[in-house]
Amino acid sequence: VQLQASGGGLVQAGGSLRLSCTASGFPSGFSFSSYSMGWFRQAPGKEREFVAAVIWSGTRSSTGDSVKGRFSISRDNAKEMVFLQMNNLKPEDTAVYYCAADRNPYYEGTLSPTYWGQGTQVTVSS
Repeated sequence: VQLQASGGGLVQAGGSLRLSCTASGFPSGFSFSSYSMGWFRQAPGKEREFVAAVIWSGTRSSTGDSVKGRFSISRDNAKEMVFLQMNNLKPEDTAVYYCAADRNPYYEGTLSPTYWGQGTQVTVSS
């Protein structure tokens, strides 16, 4: 499975960005809607952190404590894409953001990725 993330960039504090992730190359018998999808991030010198996830249907999602109320996740199964809307960005949101797919379509808690995409850099200036 290939996960291609895009939409990162440089933004001022208080601004917004929308990350997108396009999925392809699913194993035989599986499709985009077979997977929960999510986002993680990793800042320099820090461990990778859960950001947000959404189940296969898009009807249940969750976000990490550090982004709750500012970030939201959504998906479009017809386009095989997942999105991360990031509002009221803060300098501490600066990180490489990774798209991920979990073979469990009804993830619980945080995502347990089966597949990872390449990252996209988000930099928030103060």
